[in-house]
Amino acid sequence: MFWPMFAIALGFVGLAVLGVLAVRVFVEAQRLGRQVTDSARRINRAAEDLERAAESAARSVDAL
Repeated sequence: MFWPMFAIALGFVGLAVLGVLAVRVFVEAQRLGRQVTDSARRINRAAEDLERAAESAARSVDAL
């Protein structure tokens, strides 16, 4: 009788551990998603700045 109860308890503990790990993975995936979004915004902002600088440089070269 001891071994079946032990196996059931071990199964519940295993499920609890898997649940905790699943929550941690979910939280980290959300954090990664926020970082990717922030990085994409920064890259877009830098690309716009570079485009403006290139247009300015092209105008100054044409003026010569």
